Amino acid sequence: MEIWINPACSKCRSAVKLLDAEGADYTVRRYLEDVPSEDEIRGVLDRLGLEPWDITRTQEPAAKELGVKEWPRDASSRERWIKALAEHPKLIQRPIITADDGTAVVARTDEAVRDALSR
Repeated sequence: MEIWINPACSKCRSAVKLLDAEGADYTVRRYLEDVPSEDEIRGVLDRLGLEPWDITRTQEPAAKELGVKEWPRDASSRERWIKALAEHPKLIQRPIITADDGTAVVARTDEAVRDALSR
């Protein structure tokens, strides 16, 4: 199990605290420092069952600069979104936990963290 976090994020800190309380075996990835590649982002999206626009933080300054809110949300635009996430990792929603069963969750709530633990 791996969790992508930004240590400055309260949701990330809460998720890590819960993982620790549950005695989970996991690896922390500080994704702003260890930036995921486009292929890794594609893999996590597949595991999440989501599209890149579903995990994009559209209120971030970089998102506003890029104008992502105006970008099409369709198959022909998918790679553009993935490229933006790889080039601007602050746009990636957090925390993301990749579960042992090959799935993943955006773990912004205790329930989502527990869901990942149960997989």
